[in-house]
Amino acid sequence: MTLFQMLSCFKKCNHGFFMICVRTLGLISLYYTLSIGLVFYQHWLLKFFRFPLSISVCHMVVKFILAGICRTLWECYHHRDRVTIDWKNYMLKVAPTGLASGLDIGISNWGLELVTVSLYTMTKSTAIIFIMGFAILLKLEEKSWKAIVIVLMISGGLILFTFEATAFDVLGFILVLLASCISGLRWTLAQLVMQKSKLGLHNPVDMVYHVQPWMIVSVLPIAIAIEGKSFIVSNKVFCFDDWDVLFTTIWMVAIGTVMAFLMEVAEYMVVSFTSSLTLSVAGIFKELMTVMLAVNFNGDNLSVINYVGFLLCLGGIIYHVIHRTSANHVEEESMEVSHVSSAAKRTKWENKINDSHIPLLDTKGEHSFEASLDFCDIESDGDSVDDTEVLFSILQRDR
Repeated sequence: MTLFQMLSCFKKCNHGFFMICVRTLGLISLYYTLSIGLVFYQHWLLKFFRFPLSISVCHMVVKFILAGICRTLWECYHHRDRVTIDWKNYMLKVAPTGLASGLDIGISNWGLELVTVSLYTMTKSTAIIFIMGFAILLKLEEKSWKAIVIVLMISGGLILFTFEATAFDVLGFILVLLASCISGLRWTLAQLVMQKSKLGLHNPVDMVYHVQPWMIVSVLPIAIAIEGKSFIVSNKVFCFDDWDVLFTTIWMVAIGTVMAFLMEVAEYMVVSFTSSLTLSVAGIFKELMTVMLAVNFNGDNLSVINYVGFLLCLGGIIYHVIHRTSANHVEEESMEVSHVSSAAKRTKWENKINDSHIPLLDTKGEHSFEASLDFCDIESDGDSVDDTEVLFSILQRDR
């Protein structure tokens, strides 16, 4: 390889790496803005309209409609149909993600009504532990001591960062902790569906569209049982006394719905381009910012222990970035070596056939070689599908 070729290759690699960094940072920044804004907005809204589960159901219904509108506009513009899922895959593969997503959002909103933003953020941050556990169980992440150290650093740092900074509510804490566990399962399943399966749900809008009905199914019965009667007789909804109050309520819920839709699309985009663990680590830094904003708004001061936790958590995030970058580099090198080795073997085989000077054997050899390649491709695809089927079978047995 000449010096010019080496420089050209280096420029291409740098350009590709730069574009990946820009895309990832852009998605995470969008996710930060929407997520932090939604947490504070929902916490404020629940003081005025104390129906967290009903609000969650409204969000899910409107998000389903918005996703359907986006799909329809895309189909009209491109004159092509968007991806659709058959009922078997929809029941067996999409349903677990949708049910877990609905319970995560519904229970999180319920807990947010009972606790402060700081306590909510601290407890919700434990989702990274559950994500790591589920990802290792489903073989989406490799089991290693480095991963365990990352989880311990980040979790321990968050505990110290919020130590004695918030009031404690037992019921709210239990609800948010349960939501964190479900969140770990939710995003691991989302990564499995968007990256590992053959369903074609790589587009975030398609993913949102297909999971929303299951999310509604998981939350609506709980909302009816807990809030149904009080929601119907509320003077801000059906038994309103003033039209202005009704329209104000609708607009406030609608604003949160649009923010939730955009945030969910951003979340699925981060998962689709990276992983559920990366989303969680990005979310950890977002949660640190949320707590700092909450502390500033409440007039609280951070102690030395809180600052130690902040630095420990940042160290865990930096360690994760280094670990994942090195792992991706090793994986890319192994793929390049495998590709070069396969090309060399193919060239050697073709040269051997050409040197034989036997037309019948040459033709047969070429067809045999091509057939063997086709068979390898089919076998590889079959293995991928089988792996996905096994993972979803495990989920079905655990349910």
